Amino acid sequence: MLTARRHVMAAAAAVVSTTLLLASCGGDSDSGSSDGKTLKLWHYEAPNSAMGVAWKEAIKEFERTHPGVQVKFEEKGFEQIQKTAPMVLNSNDAPDLMEYNKGNATAGHLSQQGLLTDLSPEVTKRGWDKKLSAGVRTTSQYDAKGVMGSGKWYGIPNYAEYTMVFYNKDLFKKYGIAEPKTFDELTAAMDRFVDEGITPLANAGAEYVAQQYLYQLALSKADRAWVDSYELYKGKPDFHDAAWTYGAETFADWVKKGYISEKSTGTKAEDAGVAFIQGKSPILFSGSWWYGRFVAESKVDWGTFLWPGSNMTLGSGGNLWVVPKGAKNKDLAYDFIDITMSKKIQNLLGNNGGVPVAADPAAITDPRSKGLIANFNTLAERDGLAFYPDWPVAGFYDVLVSETQKLITGSTKPDAYLDAVESAYDKGVQAP
Repeated sequence: MLTARRHVMAAAAAVVSTTLLLASCGGDSDSGSSDGKTLKLWHYEAPNSAMGVAWKEAIKEFERTHPGVQVKFEEKGFEQIQKTAPMVLNSNDAPDLMEYNKGNATAGHLSQQGLLTDLSPEVTKRGWDKKLSAGVRTTSQYDAKGVMGSGKWYGIPNYAEYTMVFYNKDLFKKYGIAEPKTFDELTAAMDRFVDEGITPLANAGAEYVAQQYLYQLALSKADRAWVDSYELYKGKPDFHDAAWTYGAETFADWVKKGYISEKSTGTKAEDAGVAFIQGKSPILFSGSWWYGRFVAESKVDWGTFLWPGSNMTLGSGGNLWVVPKGAKNKDLAYDFIDITMSKKIQNLLGNNGGVPVAADPAAITDPRSKGLIANFNTLAERDGLAFYPDWPVAGFYDVLVSETQKLITGSTKPDAYLDAVESAYDKGVQAP
């Protein structure tokens, strides 16, 4: 799942302990090394996923528009690419194009090592920047230190992801609760479920779900400058400001009120997702990565809505197409990226449960997919993608899991929680 990928971002930085130098390639002109007849492509999406379906069609379209050229596709495991990318990209075995995870510790780290091609000229030439909203393209650009948000373009996403409220329409109907349109209506709905002896929120204290509830609560009181300060180091974040304080205090209060189970400290994301699929939990706040699975496996009637009362939510562009510095057929790689950004492929991705970045809304026919994409477009238009709480520094994910668990058990107070998070953040930022 996308979420699992996100969690190994910080670990990926530790894979490389020495600076890797390119020995056999330089710049975009690899004279004599390009045969112009083969595009070597790596990605790790499942064949039946939205991206897998769309990219399979993109391969057909590429070969149709490039007579005599063959796509040599190799399906790789996510962790396989994460762990071996630096070594492979420094060898003659590098692909022409590959999918890679976004963020400072992954794509940013490879760009800093000089292992990725600067795509900036192609971005301008082909207009890819015009197709990507500000929040989506943040993870495409990296500065000289490998920090996302500015600098050269080292990757292109052609899908996006974001969080939303999944709700069980059957349970809402059973207890006479309308779909919440405001934050007060959401809390009133949760009060009603508690009165009926039902814990309203599916949670996973042992993984990312719990910390994302808290981050979303903080985001409801935040703005873009707040996010940029925390995620992009544009200023020093104040972990005891109104937003962070509200997030921590409200999360702790929700545990006391029974919205979140005190027994959820050891549960994992899979547990939370299955509880929703099986109709045991009326509400799950999580990401679009669940969407296809819920469509395929859930027997209950469910719907989604954006977190009420907040202009921002967790999300970003998807994983990136990157062109290794040593790629032998870069022009073919650029052409393939261009095809995946076309309306045809974007529409196909959208109709198969993905979140395209440049689809034609009128071409999306599945009702649920329409809602999924419409909500993403709403977020993009208001610059509402706020990334993820564990992104800023290496090792931060584990800190957030541990400290948020303490809030659930009541073994720490909100103020102490924020002290611990601030300390870990500051140490991470100061680390070389």
